[in-house]
Amino acid sequence: MKRKTYVTVVVLCLIAGCAWSLGGCSGKGEGKKEKDSLVVFNYGDYIDRDVIKMFEKETGIDVKYEEYITPEDMYTKYQSGGIDYDVICTSDYMIERMILDGEAQEIDTSRMEYLGNIDEKYLKLCQTFDKENAYAIPYLFGTVGILYNTEMVEEEIDSWSVLWDEKYKNQIIMENSVRDAFIAPLKLAGHSINTTSKSQLWEAQKKLMEQKPLLAAYLVDETKDAMISEDAALGVIYSGDATVAMEANENLDYVVPKEGTNIWFDCWMIPRSAKHKKEAELFIDFMNRPDVAMMNFDYIWYGTPNTAVYEALDEEAKEDATIFPDEEIISKCEVYQYLGEEMDGYYSRLWKELKAY
Repeated sequence: MKRKTYVTVVVLCLIAGCAWSLGGCSGKGEGKKEKDSLVVFNYGDYIDRDVIKMFEKETGIDVKYEEYITPEDMYTKYQSGGIDYDVICTSDYMIERMILDGEAQEIDTSRMEYLGNIDEKYLKLCQTFDKENAYAIPYLFGTVGILYNTEMVEEEIDSWSVLWDEKYKNQIIMENSVRDAFIAPLKLAGHSINTTSKSQLWEAQKKLMEQKPLLAAYLVDETKDAMISEDAALGVIYSGDATVAMEANENLDYVVPKEGTNIWFDCWMIPRSAKHKKEAELFIDFMNRPDVAMMNFDYIWYGTPNTAVYEALDEEAKEDATIFPDEEIISKCEVYQYLGEEMDGYYSRLWKELKAY
């Protein structure tokens, strides 16, 4: 996957100058014991694998790494009880659900050397789903917006309403995700993306049904590829994927609509199943180390809450609003919240009806 290159030199410099590499960890890769292991569960392709190798070499802890596709998939597998996961990276609303379900352990941050690298403004936003910042440490963040082809779209894009413009019939891609798909109609109507009003959600579903004949497809990861190859003019997309797509095709641009959207956070947490809590906390702290956080940022290209990484970037990267939205954009965004089992069921019903329509 093609990445921008203006951080690569910084990554190398940080690695070369990293004299603080877990100096307090026993073993440094020597005398590894069977008990020194860690089971990590993460989204697919969501970490630089060299980071895991570094952690294993420096600590002597063996990492067993697994991937999943959606938070719901993760929770289903977690609840099956087949594997005792020690560290999970998942999204805001799912973390809130796991906290409420008693499936999250408080993180002991007293021994964390690099927690101070996390920007306070992002920790404050995370209090939407983790009130005391006790259960989750932010890893990456981003927004949901519209990626569009400036050669195929005639007007300036600033509103979700363009996704209902009939002149773009068969050229529009929507997110194949229930919460993300409902952002556009809810925000157009002036509602919260965390609404629990069934009438507001029913109206949003009706709006999505009106839109469906105009769509090319419902996609997720494939959206960026379709936009790069110019198979569509407009696509609802995550900001990180938009950045990758724009790097590959100069005709593409990304916008957060004026009505507002979701700002999401993926965080590290320790589930109730963890058998190696201290090792899990060591792993999370390692993820916040400047050179490690930079490697992951350069690999994934989503927004990082790590101030040490941000300050090391050049001005072009810092001013890239797709990756680092400014305060004006953030003020229009909401963080997802867990809405409860009843609303989960209602969303699911509306989604199934929409897809079958």
